[in-house]
Amino acid sequence: MKEILDDIKNGTFHRAYLLYGPEAYLKQQYRNKLLDALVPEGDTMNFARFEGKGLDEGQIIDLAETVPFFADHRVILLENTGLFKAKADRLADYTAALPDYLVLIFVEEEADKRSRLYKGVQKAGLVTEFGVQKEDDLMRWVLGILKREKKKITRPDMELFLEKTGSDMGNIHMELQKLLDYTLGREVIAREDIEAVCTTQISNRIFDMIRAMTEKRQKEALKLYYDLLALKEPPMRILYLMARQFHQLLLVKTLAEDGFDQKTIASRAALAPFAVRKILPLTRRYTRQELEEAVENFTRTETEVKTGKLSDALSVELMLVKYSA
Repeated sequence: MKEILDDIKNGTFHRAYLLYGPEAYLKQQYRNKLLDALVPEGDTMNFARFEGKGLDEGQIIDLAETVPFFADHRVILLENTGLFKAKADRLADYTAALPDYLVLIFVEEEADKRSRLYKGVQKAGLVTEFGVQKEDDLMRWVLGILKREKKKITRPDMELFLEKTGSDMGNIHMELQKLLDYTLGREVIAREDIEAVCTTQISNRIFDMIRAMTEKRQKEALKLYYDLLALKEPPMRILYLMARQFHQLLLVKTLAEDGFDQKTIASRAALAPFAVRKILPLTRRYTRQELEEAVENFTRTETEVKTGKLSDALSVELMLVKYSA
């Protein structure tokens, strides 16, 4: 990311950029920074945008070969093309001899590092991965925004906020704006404000359901499930998220029993430290063998749903009843 900012600051650009990874908000910010630096406002002659799969590689190359009209660069933006997970030999070959005036900007969610196009862009330009940000980085980012707005928040309340929003920076930004509007005229953002206006992400609702199951509060677990159905959440997605939560329980328990501290567990399990603190008490209610069996049961149940042996809605209810009885 720093290299992109350096390019913009120095006004010297690579001939190709690949911005990829699951962190969409951050990826979009850097895409916009590049476009703002490269494309004068209103210049439609030297800028082109392609989006989606099934693009004609020949058409892109023909356009790339067109010299810019009264401008230093011809900029071609290609978004969500899937080219880095498919066969794109013509573009891969083309990256070996890109014209001096050309800047190709690829923006993708996923990219196969083994693909010829990935290697071609890596050699000809700059590849930047935008992964899920660490908890400390997210906190610093949020605190920076709050400082500009002359707002304060305690660490426990910050953790509650991030628990509700998850790690997606776009969602965090949206929920933070709601908080700023709600607390207009006040200096401190409190827990009550967060509870009042911030939307709990689906994964957190699933965790509440898993906790109710673990603590054998079957009626509450079922109520949470029916609430999710009322919110139009697909049962198959709920089943998948339940399976993922049990897999996290098993992973955290295994690491804890192997003697690792919470910080190391968080790093190895790719979880935020506050998430590990929430999960650890639940893991003590199961043996490792019970969690291994649960993970196998969820895998088996997902297969039965996919093969039509079990309906998706019923599959979730059966697993809920089984693990909350």
